[in-house]
Amino acid sequence: MKAIFFDHDGTLIDSEITHFELWKAMLADMGKALTFDYYHTRMAGISVMNNASDIIRDFSLALTPQELFKKRRALTLQFLQRQAFPLMHGAKEALFFCKSHNLRVAIVTGGARLAVEKTVSFYGFGDIVECIVSSDDVVKGKPSPDCYLAALSQMQLASHEVMAVEDTEFGLQAAVSAGIKTVAIPTPLSVNHDFSKAAGVYENLESWVATLPQYS
Repeated sequence: MKAIFFDHDGTLIDSEITHFELWKAMLADMGKALTFDYYHTRMAGISVMNNASDIIRDFSLALTPQELFKKRRALTLQFLQRQAFPLMHGAKEALFFCKSHNLRVAIVTGGARLAVEKTVSFYGFGDIVECIVSSDDVVKGKPSPDCYLAALSQMQLASHEVMAVEDTEFGLQAAVSAGIKTVAIPTPLSVNHDFSKAAGVYENLESWVATLPQYS
């Protein structure tokens, strides 16, 4: 194994509740009520553009996906101008483990590049994270494998040389469809997702990192 591809939201950063609140506030301004159940079953782990398309259909909004995407992106930017998302427990240690064991690192996300760049710069991961692939970089976001295929191409790696870490079934589907062995670390939002295709399911990043020597 030569590299680890990490998902971002829900895997490295504790952001899903914030994303839910931002979507909820924006839709409330449009007279629509977003429930937590809808968010965690239909939206968590899926690209923002796909979220926008689904919401327009399901909430009968008179907007294009691009228009809704831009509105949502503006809210994310406002949030990130004030602060970075908090790290998930064990995220810093997992990244430094990769560095100390010469494992190359990419962050592959269905979210915005600006959010990943904020995480990398704010927490000082610039010398660890070699590659970022976001929803800005592909036409089809997760659960499409395009983002993972792009990361493999950019890093000139074969799928069998990589392990991915995901927190939702949609991210898992994206990575597995790219031929990458993938482990899952569910969050409270995704605990009921289908992780049957995962190479392993772990309680947290620490318990997963403890298993890495067996994959080397």
